[in-house]
Amino acid sequence: MTQFDDIRPFNDGEVRTTLNRLIQNPEFCHAIASLKQPRLSKLVPGLVRILVKWGLERELKGIETVFEVQALVKRYMDVMMVEATSSLTFSGLDQLDPNKAYLFVSNHRDIAMDPAFVGLVLFNQQFEALRVAIGDNLLKKPYVSDLMRLNKCFIVNRSATSPRDKLKAAKHLSSYIHHSIVEDNASVWIAQREGRAKDGIDKTNSAVVGMFALSKAKKAPLLDYIAELNIVPVSISYELDPCDEAKARELHAHNTHGAYEKDEHEDVASIATGITGQKGHVHVAFGQVLNGNYQDTSEVVAEIDQQIIGNYVLHASNCIAWKLLHGESPKVLYTEKHLPFVIEDEALALGEFEARLSTMSPDHKEIVLAMYANPVTAKLAEKNSSD
Repeated sequence: MTQFDDIRPFNDGEVRTTLNRLIQNPEFCHAIASLKQPRLSKLVPGLVRILVKWGLERELKGIETVFEVQALVKRYMDVMMVEATSSLTFSGLDQLDPNKAYLFVSNHRDIAMDPAFVGLVLFNQQFEALRVAIGDNLLKKPYVSDLMRLNKCFIVNRSATSPRDKLKAAKHLSSYIHHSIVEDNASVWIAQREGRAKDGIDKTNSAVVGMFALSKAKKAPLLDYIAELNIVPVSISYELDPCDEAKARELHAHNTHGAYEKDEHEDVASIATGITGQKGHVHVAFGQVLNGNYQDTSEVVAEIDQQIIGNYVLHASNCIAWKLLHGESPKVLYTEKHLPFVIEDEALALGEFEARLSTMSPDHKEIVLAMYANPVTAKLAEKNSSD
């Protein structure tokens, strides 16, 4: 037993046992069958599960290490890149050292794909694999927990209810993140907030940054501790969000009824939709390592927010949504090439985006428009504040 066994990713010695457990799990086989063969799995579920189990036994035979698991995941990621993403670009990575560990604090739009795209870019540029923070609210199914921990995910305890238990869990997580970076020289990905930014507004939760500092010695200066963590803000921007209408449905329920009741399998379905749905162009922008003279965590939060908004790459979909809401083209730069947005150049994109909106209910359409337009609003606000 080690100090972090309850939350850490699985190690090589646990891989084979975990894979065997997954193969024997009927619920896991059913989930794979529903993803790969949705129609057949409804018509002949038993037969499809048997075939899936047989296929898994063949594919996972001989895999004994975490690296081999991640190599398999990368093969599937490469297929997804071809089928569901038009392009993946990145910026800012030339400022970072592949031999150092960083705490990547990123905006949060997709449950699985945010850390997956960051990890893929890093892997392709010869950086070490990430350890990824994932909330235990997403791990209600044992097979989901097994899958995530096999793929270098560690657990964020969000199920604690009493203030005492919440503080204990937060301190434990803070210690693990610090240990990963300082002792293990292993980079970590964590979202800037709990839950996805369903409205397209990227804002760091101060509690997340406060958690980072919980394992700091009381008399240690905050700026020294932050420097040890090598915090790098990361902006992930999607041209299209496969979960846009589902997010709008949830926001509409909150707006009209004050609450939204999730289906038992909704988070797993969101993960599947985020992976397989069309995303268009995706850009990952790595910011600069935080090295300011921070007096309190609010100053750290402010810099993370400034970098995430400043480095966010707008797409035509964002600018079109803003124009449809405001009646004029926004005076912003878009795409990683930093070109001025001119709606006349994007007639095809406009047609495709309006076709996307046409399939949605009127109640959801306005929310989706705002979801895509809000990053433009943030850019314009940043521009006005700096003028």
